[in-house]
This record gives sequence, C-alpha cells and structure tokens, in this order.
Amino acid sequence: MGGSGYRALDEALERSGDGAVVIGGDGYVRGWNRAAEKILGYSAQEVIGQRCYDVLAGYDEHDNRICHPGCRVMTLLGLGESVQTFDMRSRTKTGHRIWLNISVLSVPNGRDGNVIVHLFRDVTATKDLARFVHDHLAGAASRQDPAIQALTRREIEILRLLATGLRSVGIAERLHVSRATVKNHAQNILTKLGVHSRLEAVAYAVHHRLL
Repeated sequence: MGGSGYRALDEALERSGDGAVVIGGDGYVRGWNRAAEKILGYSAQEVIGQRCYDVLAGYDEHDNRICHPGCRVMTLLGLGESVQTFDMRSRTKTGHRIWLNISVLSVPNGRDGNVIVHLFRDVTATKDLARFVHDHLAGAASRQDPAIQALTRREIEILRLLATGLRSVGIAERLHVSRATVKNHAQNILTKLGVHSRLEAVAYAVHHRLL
C-alpha cells in the first residue's frame, strides 16, 4: 500500500473486510487495501499519490458532489470534529455506479501527524432495493387511489415536505418559490384529497403509502 511511514497502519487495514483508503493531510492517497481494490477495481499502484477526491469522486443522492478540495469531511476533521457515517455514490474503474457507506477516522501516525482513513463498504444492493420498494409503493398507491393520482408532481413534492414538518416559508425556501405559491399548492392538495388540514393531508398520504 503506502510507504514505510504507513507500514503499521497499512498492515492493520489490510486485514479489514472493508475497503480502506489512507489519506495524508495534503489530501493525497497514501494507502489502499485489497478490499478497496476489490470494491472499486483500482490497484494500489493506480491510486497512491492521487488526490483522494479524484479517486472517490463521491456524490450524494441529490447529485451534489461530496468529494472536492476542502470538502466537508476534511474541514470538520481539521476542526477536531467527528464525522458521522454517510452514504455516497461513486463509480468503479469500469464506470459502474456504486453506492458506498463511508466511515471516517483520524489516526495519529507518528511524525507524519494525523492521517485520515476512509473505511467503506458496497451498499448498492441495499440502496437499489430501498428505491425499488419506495417507487413501487408510491406507484401502487397512485394507481389505486384517484385522489392521489390527481396530484401533480409539485403537489406530491410539497406534500412530502409537509410531512417533514416544514411550514410554507421553509418549503418556499427549499423549492425557491414564493410563499403564496406554496399556499396555493397546499390548498389544491386539500381540495383534491378531500381533507380539511395539512395534517389530515399528510395522514391521508401516509395511509395510502405515498410517503
């Protein structure tokens, strides 16, 4: 994997069943274990010395790039903060889309200071199954109930945001529309579903497995 300064860490990570990439404080890859090679297809020789964000090239579920210079992970670790486990979309060497669940560690490494270790595992099958179930249930509910079927895409989007507890102002900010527009959509939702409050609309959608 990496050079001699990383030998002890490399040996420990080589026994891990998770993919592991060791990143120096400069953002360059210093270590890469066999599990990482198996998951993403790149050999250690191909990635060591490369910038971590070029290798992992991660995106979130909304297609926002996670891996970039000065990314949130490196910023938080630089501030001494911990980083929660998270999922991101990447690609293998052959270009196949893959979802990775990432755990991040900051590890003291002698005179080299702290290095960052990303431990990752392939969760593509789990992600795809969850999406299939969600889409299937939502589609089934729409086909079975004329009221749900009458809702537009924007109205369904607003209904889902209402279910998170957001009010008109928050929804307007999220969707970059006016508060009046949100209120109009909300009133249309109530009318189409035949309910009298936003709470009833959310309960109706939950009952019909739209949310």
